[in-house]
Amino acid sequence: MAELKLFKIGSEVKELKSSSTTIERELQNIIEKNMYEFFAVRFLKSEYKIDNGRMDSIGIDENYCPVIFEYKCHSNENVINQGLFYLNWLLEHKANFKLLVIEKLGIEESEKIDWTMPRVICIAGDFNKYDEEAIKQINRNVSLIRYKKYSDDLLLFELLNTNTVAPLEIEKDSSTTNKKQVDKTFIEQYENAPQSMKDIYDELKNFALSLGDDVSENTLKLYVAFKKIKNFATIEIYQSKILVNLKLNPKNYELTETLRDVGNIGHWGCGDLQIILKSNKDVEMAKSLLKDAYEEN
Repeated sequence: MAELKLFKIGSEVKELKSSSTTIERELQNIIEKNMYEFFAVRFLKSEYKIDNGRMDSIGIDENYCPVIFEYKCHSNENVINQGLFYLNWLLEHKANFKLLVIEKLGIEESEKIDWTMPRVICIAGDFNKYDEEAIKQINRNVSLIRYKKYSDDLLLFELLNTNTVAPLEIEKDSSTTNKKQVDKTFIEQYENAPQSMKDIYDELKNFALSLGDDVSENTLKLYVAFKKIKNFATIEIYQSKILVNLKLNPKNYELTETLRDVGNIGHWGCGDLQIILKSNKDVEMAKSLLKDAYEEN
């Protein structure tokens, strides 16, 4: 694995030496205390005990999907298989996770849990080429993140690889049968949308994915999220419009009827800036905003 080089520049150039020798528990404590800032995941519990082990950390991300963190301390640890074991257990014990969310965040938040894209984040000082190849063969959402510590106050996270698979089948129950069309799943919305809206979405999707190798498309229950480590944009598709929500500060843009501040308006997905597309005329503007959001996040 190539080594990152970090330099401090000033009157003279000095290379900052990196270290991955931070003990596992110290790294885990730092991440759990700052999980949302690092990964947009709300921390729920440390050392979450299950029948045959303990998950290092467990949380719920900005899309309300469960996230399991596993930390690799020694090079011979198979942290990926361990994380997959825990993820499979979680998928078979959804009620346990819901009870944990109720305990930590309340009943209202537990009703928003989205099981379409649960994932494992494996964090280590390094991974080998076999680790990166292995997750490509796994039908689960797994991210490999390398960390490096520089001096006492600099911590770097590098997203090495993300395996994003098709969303899990969405379970339906009687409580959702009478909801309005706006609560149809994203897949249903896309399938039922006119071709003109599909064409606009496909163009935006292809552009977002072209922004970098670190971009992944996550099809969730009600929208699609484009993300690196965190979301930078989410998209919803309807019969007569497409909504693109972006993690951008609305104060930095000239707002119009189609570009609005939704920071204080309830909406699905991420971000405070929303563009409403009803035709091709605003597609180039949406692409420019997607690029801004990618670069700022």
